[in-house]
Formats: sequence, C-alpha cells, structure tokens
Amino acid sequence: MRPHDEPLAPLRERIDSALSSLLPVHQPQALSEAMRYSALDGGKRLRPLLCLFACEACGGHESDAMPTACAIEMIHAFSLIHDDLPALDNDELRRGRPTCHVQFGEAIAILAGDALLAQAFEILAANPAQLPPSTAMEILRTIARASGTQGMVGGQVQDILAEGGEPDQASLEYIHTHKTGALIQASVMSGALAAGADQHQRDCLAAYGSALGHCFQIVDDILNETGDPSRTGKARGSDQQRAKLTYPRVFGLEASRSAAAQYANKAKTAIGDFDSDANRLRQMVDYVLTRDR
Repeated sequence: MRPHDEPLAPLRERIDSALSSLLPVHQPQALSEAMRYSALDGGKRLRPLLCLFACEACGGHESDAMPTACAIEMIHAFSLIHDDLPALDNDELRRGRPTCHVQFGEAIAILAGDALLAQAFEILAANPAQLPPSTAMEILRTIARASGTQGMVGGQVQDILAEGGEPDQASLEYIHTHKTGALIQASVMSGALAAGADQHQRDCLAAYGSALGHCFQIVDDILNETGDPSRTGKARGSDQQRAKLTYPRVFGLEASRSAAAQYANKAKTAIGDFDSDANRLRQMVDYVLTRDR
C-alpha cells in the first residue's frame, strides 16, 4: 500500500483540501506562496493519515481529528523547510522539487517555516472541531511537547552535534526517538485523544507510535544510501557525505533492515487488542516498512 494510491486517494484529497483552506493566501503574498509551496507539495501525508486512522480506531470520526491532522502537517512542513536550510542540511531538492530556500530565498524560507509553526498552534488553540476544552488542551500540549526541546527540535540539535563524530548507539536512539519519532507518536496520540480514547487505548497507541517512528527513520536512513533519487526526490548518499549518525553507519544495511522489520512487528503487536477499525493503522506499518520514497 502507498498513501498516494487507492483507496486512500480520496482521503488524501480531503486532507489537502482542508490544509489548503487553513493556509493563508495573501498575507503577504511572498510569505503565503512559500508556505503553500512547502505544505501543499504532494508529500506522503503520513502524519495526518496516522492522526485520522488513530481517531477511527478509537471510534471517532474524521471531522473530530481533521483540524489537528492539518496542524501536524504544517509543523512537519515547517521542520522540513528549516531542515533543508544551508545552516542545517543544505539540501537543494525535496520531493523532486527545489527546496523552499532555493525557490524563494533563505530569508523567506525561514519566515515561512516560522509562520507555519505559528499557524499550526493557532488552529489547535481555536479548536475548530469543538472538542471538549480539556481534550483540545491535551492535544495542544502533546503536539507542543513533540515539536520542541523534548521532541523534534531537541532531536535535530543532537543530529547536528553528532555529525562527523564516532558512531554512538545512544545518540542514534535519541535522534530517532526525538527528531522523527516524537511527532509521529504525537500524530497517533492526538487522533486517539480527539476520539476520547480510554487509557488502555492510549497506552497501546503510544507504543504503536513509538515503534512506527523508529521503523520510519531506519527506513529513511536506508533509503538515503540505497534509494532511487527519482523515487525519493532527494540526492542519494547525502547522509554519508556529511557523516551523519544513521542506522546503516552504526549497524550496517542488513542489520538496519532487520531492525526496521522488528520495529514494524512491535507496532502491529502493540495494537493487537484493537478490532478491524485499526486495520488502516496496520496497513500503515506495511507501507512504512516497504516504502521506496
């Protein structure tokens, strides 16, 4: 299964439509164009899909979680804009297109990322799905924690500091858990919270999200070394050139593939108590493990 393929295409279209409606158009135009260029560029929509599927698995409705799903995708887009900047990874290609700073200039790209992050939290605070206030606040807190020093930004800093250093498993696990895994887990948990999940469901989905986040980043590391640039939309071998701390660098390719499969199995096991309403979460595990982009 691929998130771009049927039967998910109609859902992806609904996500894109909702996302577009929540993004600015003329405020000012250069900024809104850069924001829309980066957020509406045909990405996998993995995180919003996970949010919606977790909501579904816990008995909720798509409308309960759609605003949150869009806010999470804006945060993800912000992180990619900044990750690609010359001061960080200095990438010129993302999803087969020029990165935001190449297309719009570095200053506008930085500000577009800032604006996407602010827009996301404005949406979460506004609570357009009219969730109970305590639920909306818990979702906001969950996503904020996953985005900042205890999550994505903290992991990004460790990723920078580890470049060129000796392979270190503890640092690698920290990077994977925080830089990538935290927002993936928060996507799942936010959908569950929007549906009013009970504590057992939350615990199971937290374990699912953690394992899936590890699987995703290990596969990402592998694809950076072995992937077809026409499929990944990124240059091959950039991690190796910068001596970044990755799973293949620490463990080798075959051990990395084995670890990804083990995490995929952990993710499925974590939601073993869920009924068929969680089947799309199970399918997402297969996608993450076997993806080629």
